[in-house]
Amino acid sequence: MIALTESFRKVHYGLRPAKQVERRMLIDALLLLTESGFPIRDYEYLGMGCVHFIDFAMFHKYLGICKMTSVEASEKLASRVEFNTPYRNAIHAITGKEIGDIIATIAEDKPYVVWLDYDSILCDYMLRDMSLAVSRLAPGSVLLITVDTERPKPTDDVTRDMTLEETRSYFEGVARPYLSPFHKDEDFDYENLPKVIIEALRGAIMSGLAGFRDKEFMPLFNFLYKDTHRMLTVGGMIGGSLEKRKIKRSRLPQTEYSRLDLSRDPCVISVPCLTRKEVLYLESHMPAKENWRPTEVELAEEDVAQFAKIYRFFPTYAELFL
Repeated sequence: MIALTESFRKVHYGLRPAKQVERRMLIDALLLLTESGFPIRDYEYLGMGCVHFIDFAMFHKYLGICKMTSVEASEKLASRVEFNTPYRNAIHAITGKEIGDIIATIAEDKPYVVWLDYDSILCDYMLRDMSLAVSRLAPGSVLLITVDTERPKPTDDVTRDMTLEETRSYFEGVARPYLSPFHKDEDFDYENLPKVIIEALRGAIMSGLAGFRDKEFMPLFNFLYKDTHRMLTVGGMIGGSLEKRKIKRSRLPQTEYSRLDLSRDPCVISVPCLTRKEVLYLESHMPAKENWRPTEVELAEEDVAQFAKIYRFFPTYAELFL
């Protein structure tokens, strides 16, 4: 067993720059899919808004989704969830239930955007939720899952990371049916953990597709980012040949952030630490020409390159005195 986290108590969900870039990339992608004939505005969104509801607010404002369900497992947060729920005519907030319980009740003839946005290390119930969602979602639906990819910590001593041997034992215990039996201990080191998790998720997806002849999971996203913990988001669309053709003729495959093959390296979101003046200066030169370098300020080449990749999605924060 591992210790579960309550990340919302440690950092405000709206002030995580890499996560915010990810959200904006997802919105951009869903808008591109809308252009290609997927009526995302009419989809239902199922997610985990906790007490901040950041993705819910953004999906409602920028995508126009008006039917949304947020699931929070902790009954202790019921009053805070109720108090903080925005757009109450659009968002139905449920507390005291697991999201898997809600997935089991979703209509199988309606398209959804489902985001299993977990804040802890991969667990067996996450794989079950993923597999169940794949089996129930209608063609055209978009399914995402986010998990922590830091080394697990044992419940009896959360001050240390598990050893390689312990880490291997943990993941094999959680995802044995989906992992290769030929793994070695070093396959479970920090750098390789995202690959192990993707392998497990792919196996859960294939399990959910078992028995469906005209249904498949078409990868769209594979994000890796770190605000406090390193996180992985894998996502794609449920569908068949029709959905595949629509995706192919959309502009999504041409974006730098999309990943239509999970064997490709993830899109790594890295947000450089820049002053507001530096951001304004860099923005004035975007989109940057090849080999462009700033002349009025000395910045690390890596920071400039990262900014050039994400400038359209770069979050802006300011303090407002009321």
